[in-house]
Amino acid sequence: MIIFQKKIDRALNRLKEDAQEQEQGEEKPELEKSDFLAMVIAAFITIVPVALLVLGGIVFLGYFLLMR
Repeated sequence: MIIFQKKIDRALNRLKEDAQEQEQGEEKPELEKSDFLAMVIAAFITIVPVALLVLGGIVFLGYFLLMR
């Protein structure tokens, strides 16, 4: 006896309907030549600052742990 069985059933039915709709008509858009470059630049803009912050945190902790 599952408490939320009706909600689970509705969610599964919706997933099945969405999958059928995708198979029937919608196609994936094709990428243009400049789209790949734009995605690479966006990835660098997103990932590099976070990586630098993490690396800076590691260096900061290492400096105070080893120089103490």
